[in-house]
Amino acid sequence: MSDIIRFETITQTMDAFGLPKPGHPLIYLIHVDEQIASLDFGEATYVFGFYQISLKANVCGSMLYGRNTYDFQEGTVIFTKPGQAMSFTINSEETASEGWSLLFHPDLIRRSELGRNIDQYSFFAYESHEALHLSDDERNTLTEIAQKIEMEYSQNIDRHTQKLIISNLELLLDYCTRYYDRQFYVRTNLNQDIVTRFESLLKAYFDSEQSLESGLPTVKYCGEQLNMSSSYLSDLLKKETGRTAQQHIQQTLIDRAKTQLLATREQISQIAYGLGFEYPQHFSKMFKAHTGMSPAQYRQIN
Repeated sequence: MSDIIRFETITQTMDAFGLPKPGHPLIYLIHVDEQIASLDFGEATYVFGFYQISLKANVCGSMLYGRNTYDFQEGTVIFTKPGQAMSFTINSEETASEGWSLLFHPDLIRRSELGRNIDQYSFFAYESHEALHLSDDERNTLTEIAQKIEMEYSQNIDRHTQKLIISNLELLLDYCTRYYDRQFYVRTNLNQDIVTRFESLLKAYFDSEQSLESGLPTVKYCGEQLNMSSSYLSDLLKKETGRTAQQHIQQTLIDRAKTQLLATREQISQIAYGLGFEYPQHFSKMFKAHTGMSPAQYRQIN
């Protein structure tokens, strides 16, 4: 079993790998060069206490997702958040890539609007195979913003520095959101296939009465069955159908509950247990929130 190494700060991380001291303790742009590309991380697993946005440029070769090739090959961006476990492998046959990594600590944004809204950028919870793939123009746009951030913390710091750094960081994240929307859009055929598989997964879950053993299906469970993170699955469904994965699960529960309420004489508590609810009152509360009436009222008036 590999060791787990934790680094809470950017400065601590740079020191550990013999890299130059960061120009700012809470945000730092690392330019990928031969020294960075050849770092030996060993077999350890690393847990960092800060966010990372890493762009790998000049991606070579074919990259596949199911039966589909990726849309763009000029650059790939991976996002990680504090507390994520990461391990690294070196491919000796891979040519050294260009790019950069922008590191920023939660303390940088804690008092800002971005700090309060950082969770809306759900791609920080995506898996590496759900990376953002960029066109050349998109890559240049992100790189220019990252360089503006670097310029801000590299010059004399004044009362405007913090605001401008955070504003540019938010701008960079908003562009990433736009590019992910584009990525979802151009893969619409693949995404529709995933929507179908997701709906079939939920149907099979309830038809097999797995809910009796395992309880309510979770977004995490569905993501694992479809080989993707729960955040990516939810965002994909939101783009394709207008509803998140959790909303899809709840709607499936409501539809099944309605059928059982009208087609059987089962007690409401038994219907709740059969759907996977641990407590019938939780079922009744959710049913009323969606339909405006209790299960008993629904059964009575229909």
